[in-house]
Amino acid sequence: MKKLCLLVLGVLIMNVNAEDDKNSVSNGAEKNIEELSQPFAKGEINPYSEHFTGTTHLHNMSDGADALHISIANVTFEKCARTDWHYHTGGQILLVTAGEGLFQEDGKTAEKITAGDVVKIAPDAKHWHGGGAETMMAHISVMPANPENKTVWLEKVSDEEYEKAVKTAVKHQNNPKLEEAVKELKDGKK
Repeated sequence: MKKLCLLVLGVLIMNVNAEDDKNSVSNGAEKNIEELSQPFAKGEINPYSEHFTGTTHLHNMSDGADALHISIANVTFEKCARTDWHYHTGGQILLVTAGEGLFQEDGKTAEKITAGDVVKIAPDAKHWHGGGAETMMAHISVMPANPENKTVWLEKVSDEEYEKAVKTAVKHQNNPKLEEAVKELKDGKK
């Protein structure tokens, strides 16, 4: 899994300046949605919208049906959009690729997450994530895709919870070893 994460990070770093033509909105029914420059396609309106507040987009990159059994998806959150509280029985990794958003684990202070952040979420940890109050955010979701890993959706994140998170969030701190690995990838040392 560690090598896969580094591989995904490497792809992200090499694609940071990718053209965002593929991100253009093709659905005329959408209001004037500000575009977010990101390395991967934004995707369609999220088919799991009942588990989100606001507008989100989903682009499945790997459904986990191959030999690796890893689900990889790009999720784009409009301003103030967010997941419901939920947990994954097999855990999850978020690789933030663009914008600024929020992540909060139950009982902990909310965190501001920005492009380049890696959020490791332990199995069964109740949490939510989404766009900022004034900013869109995109992340790659990486999860083991096996029958034992289930996403369990819980209650909505209330407007009050969200507003408190916006006001009190602290900057997410990446693992220093991961930061070093990303720097080495950028510098072409690995």
